[in-house]
Amino acid sequence: MIFGIGTDVCDIRRLRATLQRRGDRFAERVLGPAELQVFHGRRARAEVRGVAYLATRFSAKEAFSKAIGLGLRMPMTWRACEILNLPSGQPVVRLNGALAEWFAERGLRAHVSVTDETDYAASFVVVEREPTP
Repeated sequence: MIFGIGTDVCDIRRLRATLQRRGDRFAERVLGPAELQVFHGRRARAEVRGVAYLATRFSAKEAFSKAIGLGLRMPMTWRACEILNLPSGQPVVRLNGALAEWFAERGLRAHVSVTDETDYAASFVVVEREPTP
């Protein structure tokens, strides 16, 4: 059963400007530890790839917060929600701490899709409640 649906579009140009103004502090505030490693690696290879990665993660977290109906209030925090990739490339949601507990208590499962183009990143999240046996 569908618990919630969320979507978000992020202007990569705006995010790039924020990074220029605030430096890596912005990325460190939004990204979890595993995401930060990927961000730094992609950015080291090509600035544009790092910024696009940050934008897709920002967008996906916004979409996830909408799908669970909390917005960005506890237990939902930027760093408690990580959007990672399986070896196949499929994006997945990994939750930490109080948010992971809140999510598990409700028997929820999330599906996420991310995409980006030159100027925009977009995400779509569907959260479903696991059927009870």
